[in-house]
Amino acid sequence: MRPKARPEEIDESDLVVTHPEDHAAGVKAVLVSMGRALPQMGAIRTAETFARLNQDHGFDCPSCAWPDPQGHRRLAEFCENGAKAVTDEATTAKAGPEFFARHSLADLEDHTNYWLGQQGRLTHPMVARPGATHYEPISWSEAYRLVADELGALASPDEAVFYTSGRTSNEAAFCYQLLVRSFGTNNLPDCSNMCHESSGTALSASIGIGKGSVSLDDVHHADLILIAGQNPGTNHPRMLTALDKAKANGARIVAMNPLPEAGLIRFKDPQTVHGVVGKGTKLADHFLRVRLGGDQAVFQGLGKLLLESGQIDRDFIERHTHGFAEYERHIRATDLAVVEEASGIGEAQLREIAELLASSQRTIICWAMGLTQHVHGVATIQDATSLLLLRGMIGKPGAGVCPVRGHSNVQGDRTMGVWEQMPESFLAALDQEFGLSCPREHGADVVESIRLMRDGKAKVFMGMGGNFVQAAPDTELLEAALRGCALTVQVSTKLNRSHVVRGRTALILPTLGRTDKDVQAGGKQVVSVEDSMSMVHLSRGNLKPASDELRSEVAIVCELAQALLGPGHPVPWEAFREDYDRIRDAISRVVPGFEDFNERVREKDGFPLPHPPRDAREFHTTTGKANFFANPLEWTPVPHGRLVLQTLRSHDQFNTTIYGLSDRYRGVSGGRRVVFVSPEDVAEFGLSDGTHVDIVSEWDSDGTREERVAPNFRVVAYDTPKGNAAAYYPETNPLMPLDHVAKGSNTPVAKAITVRLRPVGG
Repeated sequence: MRPKARPEEIDESDLVVTHPEDHAAGVKAVLVSMGRALPQMGAIRTAETFARLNQDHGFDCPSCAWPDPQGHRRLAEFCENGAKAVTDEATTAKAGPEFFARHSLADLEDHTNYWLGQQGRLTHPMVARPGATHYEPISWSEAYRLVADELGALASPDEAVFYTSGRTSNEAAFCYQLLVRSFGTNNLPDCSNMCHESSGTALSASIGIGKGSVSLDDVHHADLILIAGQNPGTNHPRMLTALDKAKANGARIVAMNPLPEAGLIRFKDPQTVHGVVGKGTKLADHFLRVRLGGDQAVFQGLGKLLLESGQIDRDFIERHTHGFAEYERHIRATDLAVVEEASGIGEAQLREIAELLASSQRTIICWAMGLTQHVHGVATIQDATSLLLLRGMIGKPGAGVCPVRGHSNVQGDRTMGVWEQMPESFLAALDQEFGLSCPREHGADVVESIRLMRDGKAKVFMGMGGNFVQAAPDTELLEAALRGCALTVQVSTKLNRSHVVRGRTALILPTLGRTDKDVQAGGKQVVSVEDSMSMVHLSRGNLKPASDELRSEVAIVCELAQALLGPGHPVPWEAFREDYDRIRDAISRVVPGFEDFNERVREKDGFPLPHPPRDAREFHTTTGKANFFANPLEWTPVPHGRLVLQTLRSHDQFNTTIYGLSDRYRGVSGGRRVVFVSPEDVAEFGLSDGTHVDIVSEWDSDGTREERVAPNFRVVAYDTPKGNAAAYYPETNPLMPLDHVAKGSNTPVAKAITVRLRPVGG
């Protein structure tokens, strides 16, 4: 059943579109943050919470993975969206047994994901049994036994899927993957599969490690920063402070994006005088309004111009790279007229940027989902990396690759082993440490997991955080797949759509949040996270939990493992649950770079993980060097009478969590069902600003045309390239075919969906 928006929740007649704001911070952002926090947390709890957010002895923001500054930290070391995330988690509202007694399963299904998230913190484990009309309370021991019985009844461990969101701590993630592999499967899909998997795939092949190579200090001291397919003002707002500092140090900034996002136009820092009373900082010196899917063409065009200018680092290329000759032949043959056709960027503008690249001694390229979620996302990132290799911009201060991760510990979860394809070295280390025999066959990622559930080959789904239903593609197919499962288990802090789209039996296991105090038998516990730049540091929750019934993620995993694997299992689950230092001791012996974990993570600001390309210009690739790739040029054509749609966030959301119904940086308030279309296309299609349309996606599968519909969106004339459009997810996730994925990474393509707009009632 699709959710029906009740009038008292969202009245789209209240949707208003005005002029977008021209800056991404300032006094208004502070007022917005406080205006949300005070009603939900109260004055004392708000002050206590914000004072500890991202501080040395506080807790890590549960929002994005942008790194904390080293050394001195500001009094308010957080952004507006971080304040929203903390307010959402630390709210005093509760959704306990009385709430579930009032609201039947059918009633919950009729509510929107936004409404569900506003009901407060989950307080008790709940179960919906086959044929039940309501969720009902269940004891923890009975819940664990239910899960153990269902898993034990499977014909094979591979009939279970264990999903992880990027909010999970290093300690919980390590225990979770250890449980799953002890059970006997590598089916460990995670949110990375849907976002930066293309980055990891591309960088591993290019430089030998799937992580960024720069530090925060590098950003501050770069000469040139190219930001492609990313909207920092909404998705990583604290990055704007780093860019502001880089500008003060003389950096030039180039923004590549289909939409002119507010945060890259002008930044007003509310903690500086010029941010309060001045005009702020104009960040982007150059804006390339690239067409969707045209970034690879830009990178190849820039590579051609650099080669023709001769401004390349031949010593670096000869000593540290492989494949240059083939790359050079391929790129020199690039036709700049084709580059313009693919990207919309003309030769004159390309030459301006090429000159900046040629003169810069410290260049960083940053990117996010605008590059990764395309069919040719892996090749695009490889071509961006090749630009840096041409100039020797890997392994030197102020230069390198910077994939900007979204969720707060998504990179750390992967480091801890949450991946369906962990290498033999990691699995062998687990075996040696614990006396196990981990499975070696690769498991299922997100897309393959959905296929397994769709086809009846996976019967149990467990989600360690997140909102899988609203995060993954092809919503109607996905919901049917989950409803076909025998059991779905969600470890969660708050109610979401994944609790109402459930298997025949469904469990909700309520967990502590990042802000909550975690006390176990060994005393107060701390957890760790890894940020987007490979810094590992502690997070210390300090708020009283919403209920005495809440368990930490570590405790849930360890207690479930004891019920499932029995008392004779070689992993010391009880000791792990009682004292997380023991988990970190085990990690220090399994995961390279975590030696003396407990001691080093307690140092001020934590510690950096090793990164061979950055640290020593060592490239652990198949060739032993950094690799150039001669990738065929691909782009996303726009069929006649159609548009290419990208999905994106509003400023009032983080991933699938909706904080409110406004996007003030794009001038939208009171609703989310809007589609941004260029004025030329609005006129050409005989529409007008304000027309309501159904968005119909078109997908050719084995010669058969498939159509999917997302109904009733308001057209908003907006500055985007002709032929392109944009709309918020998860409302547009139903338009994404499950089989439309990036080559090499299997990431769902969310930035290149062919659609037509059909007037409502037409």
